[in-house]
Amino acid sequence: MDAINFNSKQTALLNRLYSSPNGLTADAVRRRQAKYGPNSVVTQTRRTLLISFLEKFTNPLIILLLFASFFSMLTGSMLDFVMILIMILISVSLDVYLEHRSEKAAERLKRQVEVKTDVMRNGMLTEIPSKEITVGDLISVESGSVIPADVKIISIKDLHIDESTLTGESFPQEKTMGQLAYMGTLVVNGEGFAVVETIGKDTRYGKIATDLANASPETNFERGIRQFGYLVMKIAICLVLVVFLINSFSGHQLIDSFLFALALAIGITPELLPMIMTVNLAEGALKMSRKGVIVKHLPSIHNLGSMNMLCTDKTGTLTENKIILEKYENFDFKTDRKVLQFAHANCTHQSNIRGPLEEAILKHHEVRDAWQKIDEIPFDFVRKRLSVVLKKDGKTILICKGALEEMLPELDFYEHDGVVKPLTTRSRQKISDRLSELSKDGFRVLAVSYRELKAKNQHATYSKTDEKDLIFLGLTAFQDPPKQSAKRSLKQLAASGIGLKILTGDNPEVTMKVCKDLDLAVSGVCIGDDLLHLSEEKLVEKIKANTIFAKLTPDQKKLVISTLQRSGMVVGYLGDGVNDASSLKQADVGISVENATDVAKESADLILMHKSLEVLLEGVKDGRKVFINTTKYIFMNFGSNFGNMISMSVASFFLPFIPMLPIQIILNNLIYDVSQLSLPTDNVDNSETAKPLKWDINQIKRFIFIFGPVSSIFDILTFVGLLYIFHSSVGSFRSGWFIESLATQAMVMIVLRTKIIPFFKSKPSIWVKVSASAIVMFAIIISQSPLGKMFEFNVLPIGFWLFMIVVLVLNVFVNEFAKHWFYSRESRLA
Repeated sequence: MDAINFNSKQTALLNRLYSSPNGLTADAVRRRQAKYGPNSVVTQTRRTLLISFLEKFTNPLIILLLFASFFSMLTGSMLDFVMILIMILISVSLDVYLEHRSEKAAERLKRQVEVKTDVMRNGMLTEIPSKEITVGDLISVESGSVIPADVKIISIKDLHIDESTLTGESFPQEKTMGQLAYMGTLVVNGEGFAVVETIGKDTRYGKIATDLANASPETNFERGIRQFGYLVMKIAICLVLVVFLINSFSGHQLIDSFLFALALAIGITPELLPMIMTVNLAEGALKMSRKGVIVKHLPSIHNLGSMNMLCTDKTGTLTENKIILEKYENFDFKTDRKVLQFAHANCTHQSNIRGPLEEAILKHHEVRDAWQKIDEIPFDFVRKRLSVVLKKDGKTILICKGALEEMLPELDFYEHDGVVKPLTTRSRQKISDRLSELSKDGFRVLAVSYRELKAKNQHATYSKTDEKDLIFLGLTAFQDPPKQSAKRSLKQLAASGIGLKILTGDNPEVTMKVCKDLDLAVSGVCIGDDLLHLSEEKLVEKIKANTIFAKLTPDQKKLVISTLQRSGMVVGYLGDGVNDASSLKQADVGISVENATDVAKESADLILMHKSLEVLLEGVKDGRKVFINTTKYIFMNFGSNFGNMISMSVASFFLPFIPMLPIQIILNNLIYDVSQLSLPTDNVDNSETAKPLKWDINQIKRFIFIFGPVSSIFDILTFVGLLYIFHSSVGSFRSGWFIESLATQAMVMIVLRTKIIPFFKSKPSIWVKVSASAIVMFAIIISQSPLGKMFEFNVLPIGFWLFMIVVLVLNVFVNEFAKHWFYSRESRLA
């Protein structure tokens, strides 16, 4: 194709943009590509595996564990040093691997179609990959083209561009010469030429992607685990100081006192928390993937379990996202096949991209016609209609289809029982009332009209001026029907304790109708502009008071989400467009879908294979199970370890010897921790997954300060029995307490894993049963076999075993009573 002939004004604009009607030369392209780089946006920076691995070691719990391992090495306990270090490396490596694998799985979901663009180079129009475009390139666009960069329009013919994925604007925008068109938007009608002004990261699309590469806001789960890490560190430091001082003043050797205090501090640390969390999350991610939920960011599973507010659009979530032609009516509002036939002919012969309304008409495949197309008057958003000129049986007819409210003033006649009559004020009002009635019922309405034309010569063209003396034939009414499963899903959502806010750019009346059809209670409707210029207090009130937020811009969507978060809610957001990216990132849980835009999937934490509330609810249920099984470990391990440390601290105050050697403390802690690797497989009570879960650091404190001392009561009872009933030697005392400590922890693991009665009303999983039994077996084997000499244990008398059974039975009853008292009190505090 030769160079295009531009007028002087267009040529001047080209020159200002450092281009020409011939396009860029090869040398100019090379220079500019070297200067501006490739036409690719900055997406979220992918960390290398090494960086991801090293970042895990900034976690305060990992720091404590590293300290524990090196302390073991310094005290000569090389076995403990190796074991703890191996646990850290396995945990961190597994965590990094699973996150990396999830990211790769999400990347594979992205569509890998390479977009190409027609570009004028050296006077020739050539198709090249969009990534090779550079500043100053002269490009050709037409219906169906994706704008490859931010460009300035040079020449146009009925050019309309859909910018909804970028701006949230529902309708395509008509472009004029000199206006900008943005990267990633779609040409839906017309054609034209444009000059590339900015590429890659400097485009509007690119700036959104660059913003997404910045650090995400701290989520509810991340904040909770950070607070827990600091809590462990504070208790560990206090414990070291207090125990060291007590033992020093009690006459023990300073070095022994210091090592004992450090061992206690290490003993209180939940060594396997990173691994337990990772195994839990990996198990949850695997289950969720089977149900159509791909997890990109593993910790988001916990946030999903905590989510108590979901923000979503209605299209595709509450509706089928499938426009259906429901009615085709004549002037008397009766079904009339002629209306369908004329609408079908208009859609069949139009040349611009067909929208969902046209596709709904064309699905009526039974309609056949033998029209010959003569010309077309393209759609624009001033007229809001499209006309085709057709010929059949020697007659030339213009068939016009468009928005009824825009066309009504232009209509002069109507057809009634095959007779054409003038359109009076009364008949106009009749049509207008029908439009209002259908709109309130959630229908989108198009008018169908026609006129017979005098034949022109074969080279003649038709224009907007021919759209006169139109005869109203009838109307077509469309709906995006409510999703069949949505009514049930909305009830389940409410029953699960999750609130719903509908954030849409659509008309509030249409949204209200969908909600009504689905029996969704609407507390109020708010238009996006109503959120502007409000104080923080008024803004919170406004957002809490309303269910539907209509005609929202992308920034207003983000404002709604951030305001809900500031009011204490854990917010999920379901979106699939470029304009949803910042909201997806802002939310505690960003949720997108498989066929979403790449930038939306990049920003999301979870990707649904189907845009369905049912799929999401399954994910919520799994997220809650993962959350519960993770907190089980934290509650039981930290509470039990805290109790052991209290017991040893008290015992060291009046015993003439250290109650347990550092290596014995670490061994005890390690055996118990390994047994708790079974918790990710544990059964979860339905009552616990019924409501959103909240990470409550204060509840953790209350738990350990109640159940820690309860555990210590039985340790002290064991001390008394060993000293005054069995008159145990030092080695026997340590052996007896080692066994009792692990046995009671095993029983506590069964009792405290549920809020209700264990064994009968809430059965543990088979692996939890096996691991609880294995704790006691290992404790007995290690301490009472020849292996015991390695750890300085002694063989115990037969009477001790009967004594221990009594202690265990009492332990179960007391812990069960304390558990019911604790959770009753917690429910009153909630």
